[in-house]
Amino acid sequence: MIVIKSDRLRTVLRYGIPFVLIPSLVALGAVAFEGQRYLIISLGIAVLALLLFMTGFERRNIGSRRMVITAIMTALAVFGRFIPVFKPITAICVMTAVYLGAEAGFLCGSLSVLISNIYFGQGPWTPFQMLGFGLIGLFAGYLSKPLTRCVAALLLYGAVSGIAYSFIMDIWTVLWYSGGFDGRLYLTAIVSAIPFTILYAVSNVAFLWLLRKPVGAKLGRIKIKYGV
Repeated sequence: MIVIKSDRLRTVLRYGIPFVLIPSLVALGAVAFEGQRYLIISLGIAVLALLLFMTGFERRNIGSRRMVITAIMTALAVFGRFIPVFKPITAICVMTAVYLGAEAGFLCGSLSVLISNIYFGQGPWTPFQMLGFGLIGLFAGYLSKPLTRCVAALLLYGAVSGIAYSFIMDIWTVLWYSGGFDGRLYLTAIVSAIPFTILYAVSNVAFLWLLRKPVGAKLGRIKIKYGV
């Protein structure tokens, strides 16, 4: 297992990977690559997500425990995508991030999409999905204190996450349709996707409400017991 010992390097990677490297890779894939090369982009994002996760390894034993728990949560998120209509993937990513850290949330979100798309279908939309769910988990980790203290804040974050995810996927819709970004077409895509956006938001709120106590309690005990 790799442990990044330099605090400066850890800080650079912790913010540079999700806000610079991965978005740049997604943009590069959308603009420059064609055909089956989106698989290269998706795998590149997965590698960077793992590297981001490693920046949270303060000590070797804690990193191992954190990885096992995150892997379990990722498996649950993958399984959740098979539930028709309402899907708990966002709620699981948020709960992972809140209790295990922002890096774990990003990894759970991005890998759950990549793995589940083996069944649902890989395509040029996969990198955008990985980025969208990854950022939802990342920001949930950054906001972990208010999200654990206030139920209303947690549910509001779930609703906003559904809207933000729809906005990110609408970018891919515009790029796929027109071959470039068009502001007016993007606005049209947002308006036409309102029913789906509402569905995302409502499902996120519903599953966060259902999972916050049972899953939150278990992750909280694990966090205290193993010092994750």
